[in-house]
Amino acid sequence: MQILVTGGAGFIGSHLCDRLITDGHQVVCLDNFNAFYSPEIKYANLSNIINHPAFTLIEGDIRYPDDLDKCLIQNKIDIVIHLAAMAGVRPSIENPELYADVNIMGTLQVLQACQRHNVIKLIFASSSSVYGNKEGGAFKETDNVDNPISTYAATKRAGELLCYNWHYLNGLSVVCLRFFTVYGPRQRPDLAIYKFTRLIYEGKTIPVFGDGTSSRDYTYVDDTVDGVIKAMDYIVAKQCFEVYNLGESKTINLLEMIKTIESVSGKQAKLDWQPKQIGDVDYTCADITRSKEILNYNPTYSFEAGIRNFISWFEHSNRLDC
Repeated sequence: MQILVTGGAGFIGSHLCDRLITDGHQVVCLDNFNAFYSPEIKYANLSNIINHPAFTLIEGDIRYPDDLDKCLIQNKIDIVIHLAAMAGVRPSIENPELYADVNIMGTLQVLQACQRHNVIKLIFASSSSVYGNKEGGAFKETDNVDNPISTYAATKRAGELLCYNWHYLNGLSVVCLRFFTVYGPRQRPDLAIYKFTRLIYEGKTIPVFGDGTSSRDYTYVDDTVDGVIKAMDYIVAKQCFEVYNLGESKTINLLEMIKTIESVSGKQAKLDWQPKQIGDVDYTCADITRSKEILNYNPTYSFEAGIRNFISWFEHSNRLDC
């Protein structure tokens, strides 16, 4: 198949493009290489496939119809995997206009481009943040998601609703995937595991927000990518709108995460306790019953194994964030 991956030079996107190429697909990657973090990191992410004959890189922005048309006119795209977004809870609260513009209006442009060019299959990358601050239990796709506590979460929920609207009005088949705290090699430098690891190796203090008990359902990137591939295989034969969680269905609290990094790296962290940050949820935990039963999604990486892979990459990569 010929597949358009928006945001394909990012952390998850580049791993997905690698996998799609390995699986024998033709891949078009659209990325605007914005300055949220160093564009050089994104170029490095694509180093394994940039010269592959099955890979095409188009530098452009999902908010601009001409850039999307360039991807879809020059290539007969069978499916769009829409990952491009402004990410991050705290920055979204500081700059809500940008997040609404990229994540909502950008998604609308992607949907309109699919309609213009008769693309009838779309996978949309959503987020566990849409669940808000639940009081207990694993997060189910049927849970109420009407109470986001960050602008980022609100924009991701808006994206899901736009996708449903396009499915209802225009017959677009859509699978929305709610990602749960993805980590691993090539992780964005602003994310906690990467940031904490770098500070530990530099002998600097780690800012710990709250009391250390906040917990996340950390999902290794290969498991997430495998879930995307399974969703892609599923949607090819379906006319549908469906939502699935992609997580490990296990929680690790903040102090456990730091201790695991210490254990794997053999280094000691210095903690700097800070007040809890506005917009951060207390915990996340994916119920992946539907994903297992319908998509045959089956995450396999333990948190320690994933951290070992990340630390190995961190120690041997030519890091560009410092």
